[in-house]
Amino acid sequence: MDNDEIICDCNEVYKSTIVKAIKEKGLKTVDEVGEETEAGTVCGQCQDDIQDILDDING
Repeated sequence: MDNDEIICDCNEVYKSTIVKAIKEKGLKTVDEVGEETEAGTVCGQCQDDIQDILDDING
């Protein structure tokens, strides 16, 4: 993926990891992404970014 970036600083989770998990597992919620990748599970600051990625992929 071009311009891969860290979405979750607390757990060092990259956008590509989140996108892959959403596509492979059919994830629909920020909580599901957190369960799979640990993104958004510490301070929660990146949860809006995770939701934006979910919206982009799932519509």
